[in-house]
Amino acid sequence: MKDLLKRALALLAVAGLAAGCAAPPKHVDYAAFKESKPRSILVLPPLNESPDVTATYSMLSQVSYPLAEAGYYVLPVALVDETFRQNGLTTPGDIHAVPPPKLRDIFGADAALYITVTDYGTKYQVVNSATVVSAKAKLVDLRTGGTLWTGAASASNSQSGNAGGGLVGMLVAAAVAQVINSVSDASYSVAGTTSQKLLSAGSPGGILYGPRSARYGAD
Repeated sequence: MKDLLKRALALLAVAGLAAGCAAPPKHVDYAAFKESKPRSILVLPPLNESPDVTATYSMLSQVSYPLAEAGYYVLPVALVDETFRQNGLTTPGDIHAVPPPKLRDIFGADAALYITVTDYGTKYQVVNSATVVSAKAKLVDLRTGGTLWTGAASASNSQSGNAGGGLVGMLVAAAVAQVINSVSDASYSVAGTTSQKLLSAGSPGGILYGPRSARYGAD
């Protein structure tokens, strides 16, 4: 019993050391971003790598706000989506394949934001139920085709099954939480949090403030 306890304490010590030695934030080169000085951003319908078919438009509907708050003019996403449809482009994959100069000719924007949703939905994890939304993004200069910025973010809404009844009670509580999250589409609100984390200016490694922000040029 003592040997088992010692091993457990040793594992906890190693885990604590690993957490304490986390890698510092990755350095981001903003030279191209600052030289480009984009004023308007075209948001393309996100690619969806998750099994949930609602992920693309759930994320698309929530990215304009943080970009506008950051100081950019964002082309209305509904109008952009309809324009693509009228031109026979109905899937994010086809839209992302359009050359940057063509996008600029059609929409007149300075830059385009390419988003990929890598995780979206509620997962049952034995004694808890977690709703996770993860995404990555790339901002591309439509005048040159060069990449100005890349980033990634993830958010979750984990509901632990800490209820009475021991392990059985915890399992039941977790299952109920998963059903509630699925029915109420908890992923939508978590996607909003992910969008904020991914596209808000001023955070380490985040996008720079745009010309409509009072903090423009302060980065």
